[in-house]
Amino acid sequence: MVNSSTSRRKAGREDGGPFAFAGLGELWTADEKPLESCSILTTDANELMAPIHDRMPVILDAKDFDRWLDPAAQDPAKLQPLLVPYSGSDMTAYPISTFVNSPRNQGPQCIEPVAAS
Repeated sequence: MVNSSTSRRKAGREDGGPFAFAGLGELWTADEKPLESCSILTTDANELMAPIHDRMPVILDAKDFDRWLDPAAQDPAKLQPLLVPYSGSDMTAYPISTFVNSPRNQGPQCIEPVAAS
């Protein structure tokens, strides 16, 4: 079990840039009414994220974007190697306050670092 005192953390790239998560999307039609759905794929946590949670999103390297997004890629075995924990060598994570717990709270204060307890 992950310690709840360490579970509120801001994780991201050290350079502040965005991540690309591996996801799936589908458009379903039932009774002439379209339903769009999506999911973010998860994998085991990397070394940085393991103290926070045992799972994490599959994060794609930029070199793999075209491969993941190729609509002609129909063989799951060719995409399976991408579904692994991100190395985390360019990631950082730090504790944030319980201020983030309320949807009424907005702004930079939600992700300001606090001392680890």
